Amino acid sequence: MTVFQYDSTFEGLLTALFDAYYRRTFPDLLLTEKEPLPLFHEEVHQVVTDAEKTERVWKLLSRKLSRRALASLTYCWLSETPEAAMLLFRYMRKVIDAPASIEQNFADPDVLGVYQLSKKVADERMRVLQFMRFQKTADQVYFGIMEPLYNVYPLTIYHFRDRFADQPWIIYDARRRYGYYYDLKEVNEITFEDSRAAFLRHGKLEDELLDKNEKLFQEGWKSYFHSVCIQSRLNPVKHKKDMPVRFWKYLTEKD
Repeated sequence: MTVFQYDSTFEGLLTALFDAYYRRTFPDLLLTEKEPLPLFHEEVHQVVTDAEKTERVWKLLSRKLSRRALASLTYCWLSETPEAAMLLFRYMRKVIDAPASIEQNFADPDVLGVYQLSKKVADERMRVLQFMRFQKTADQVYFGIMEPLYNVYPLTIYHFRDRFADQPWIIYDARRRYGYYYDLKEVNEITFEDSRAAFLRHGKLEDELLDKNEKLFQEGWKSYFHSVCIQSRLNPVKHKKDMPVRFWKYLTEKD
């Protein structure tokens, strides 16, 4: 068994692909540097992430894949699932080796796997866009928090920056303990020093952190939500499918 160890970055994965072709040895298993090696293995190659190798591989993929298929590589990577790295490695190798485009060949299990995984991530991104609720703080910053299944926040930045360009905002991922802050000029990644803060668990800021009119706006939103709800047409099963329960604690109207 041949094992490649890399630094668990997407750039490291592309470097691993470059090394495999250069060495003419392809891994049976991809592991991060922190993962233990399997008991039985013949060879271990330590991948050193290299920007030049990464760029060369990406340029080659860009010539052989459509923009949508290229985006699906990023979406799959951001799934952070255990199988994503090896799935992407096999898929990219097939893309490079094939004389024609394979991105519509869904009979291939790797092509189908990349499509299905990227769609799950795309669906989660859309849920974040749909269900993000902002709370206005005393500092006049709009704060939103969620725990998406996948690491989709990098895929939402452009939407929020364009949609709320005239107001400072923070979106925070409570699962991964990081977020983004927009200061009316640029977006920067942030983290909070106090990882035990109550709002990270409950999704709601304490009253003393809110703008003086925020509670009034929240009550108004809840009143509107309940007034447009037609009791005779309630369908709890469909409601939970369209608005998964795991998002409810972050929704003002579900208080």
